[in-house]
Amino acid sequence: MALPRIISPPRLLSPTILSSQFRKQPPRAILQSKESAASLLSESSLVDFSNWLVSRGGVAPSVKPGPVPEGLGLIAQRDISRNEVVVEVPKKLWIDADSVATSEIGQVCGGLRPWVCIALFLLRERQLGDTSPWKTYLDVLPSSTDSTIFWSEEELSQIQGTQLLSTTIGVKEYVQSEFAKVEEEIILKNKNLFLGSITCDDFLWAFGILRSRAFSRLRGDNLALIPFADLINHNPAITSEDLAWEIKGKGLFGRDQVFSLRAPLLVKSGEQVCIQYDLEKSNAELALDYGLIESNPNREVYTLTLEISESDPFYGDKLDIAESNGLGQTAYFDIVLGHSLPPQLLPYLRLVALGGTDAFLLESIFRNAIWGHLELPLSHENEEAICRVVRDACKNALSAYATSVEEDEGLMESGNLDPRMQIAVGVRAGEKKVLQQIDSIFKNRELELDGLEYYQERRLKDLGLVGDNGEIIFWES
Repeated sequence: MALPRIISPPRLLSPTILSSQFRKQPPRAILQSKESAASLLSESSLVDFSNWLVSRGGVAPSVKPGPVPEGLGLIAQRDISRNEVVVEVPKKLWIDADSVATSEIGQVCGGLRPWVCIALFLLRERQLGDTSPWKTYLDVLPSSTDSTIFWSEEELSQIQGTQLLSTTIGVKEYVQSEFAKVEEEIILKNKNLFLGSITCDDFLWAFGILRSRAFSRLRGDNLALIPFADLINHNPAITSEDLAWEIKGKGLFGRDQVFSLRAPLLVKSGEQVCIQYDLEKSNAELALDYGLIESNPNREVYTLTLEISESDPFYGDKLDIAESNGLGQTAYFDIVLGHSLPPQLLPYLRLVALGGTDAFLLESIFRNAIWGHLELPLSHENEEAICRVVRDACKNALSAYATSVEEDEGLMESGNLDPRMQIAVGVRAGEKKVLQQIDSIFKNRELELDGLEYYQERRLKDLGLVGDNGEIIFWES
């Protein structure tokens, strides 16, 4: 029998994992908080930013930028009704692939990914300083966020063993790889365009800005920064993304595109206008993208990564069956705290473990019906194998954390955690709770193995060869 292979995502933090291309971050104690960084921006700078928007065709009569606990935000200047438009930003003020194409570096950015183009654009405009038409906007951008990509090694050690750490390291390695290519192919070959040195840290900053400030549907090929509107902060109490913003036409025949931002809730004068960033993201994704998490069990997610081994003697058949049902050699299953298992998880596990006396089900005659069989237990041996493998994987994953759920909950209840520590403790506690939930599900399943109905019993029933009490019926000639 082939045992299911569960790829264990968490990676351990070591001095060699974070490349020397990234400058070591100073301890959090000497980093400015977002509030203090925002307070360094003078009132006149924020007024200049509002004037910059309006002078270029933007509209924001009911809000102004100001310091808030998150850093900078949009503050209501009067009572604002639900769904009222609070900011309008014309297309000419968006920073997107079109902005890059018409800029001085557009000629050297052809063929690059949109985010890479825009990152280079931001960095070059920052180099231009006072001569950049975007200076007023660039001045309000933070030097970092609480995204885990900006954490020091000491801070990252607080998420040891988590999938978030593994993802963070992977993202930083990806950014480093992209920077190495861009530096060689674009920056160093065009020193007349890039006026000073651009480091990997600079490139990571631009990546983090794009990741944290792009609106949820303005990503990928449609990636865009919307100055002023992107000061809007997240509020977990807002449970809908609908009507928060839209792109609409204005001017003659509606040809001029405008980004229109709305207040999803009634807001009193002096309060902050907020939106819901993304209902689909887990806490780990929120931490990576925005540097925040929510106290919401629906955000607590652990991803099981399963794989059909190429050394499996039935690899080709199993891969064909998986692909016929929308999966592949590797499959990812998000397990949410308090929710049942994803419907395709057990069938995929049974498929990967299928072998021995159950292998006849892989024959072509069963190909159209095999997934239906996999949705129910195949055999005691198969079901026992998947329970054992999943429970072993949970045990191994839980052993990689330095703290228990109880210890994490105690830290959260103390209320003495800085924002990054709150994220670290919240994410690692959430992952462990989901792992414990998965282990509990398969532990209970192990206890039920002797009482489950397996394929052979179901087949005999279909043929009328099993009586009402489960006895096998024999006919004599």
